[in-house]
Amino acid sequence: MATKLYVGGLPYSTQEGALKELFSQAGTVVSAVIIMDKMSGRSKGFGFVEMSTNDEAQKAISMFNDQEFEGRKLTVNEARPMEARPPRSGGNDRGGYGGGGGGRREY
Repeated sequence: MATKLYVGGLPYSTQEGALKELFSQAGTVVSAVIIMDKMSGRSKGFGFVEMSTNDEAQKAISMFNDQEFEGRKLTVNEARPMEARPPRSGGNDRGGYGGGGGGRREY
């Protein structure tokens, strides 16, 4: 059974191919994904690697956690299931409709 790993501390320039190549040293990589920012299109500095077996995943954790990669220290551990988050309200207590105001009013 495949095991998904969280990989944090990635250099922003890292490409998915390089991530897959790195983790292939520990075994068969099923997939390697770097999470990108929707607005800027830049890497968020973390991603997920899916190893084909739990043994290979544990080997990857021991090989790469707290190790330097392209000048940054990696954090590698088993990925946890995504938790449900409450809906975002836009950063204020106005029911999610944002600020407003600021315009000139004439009476």
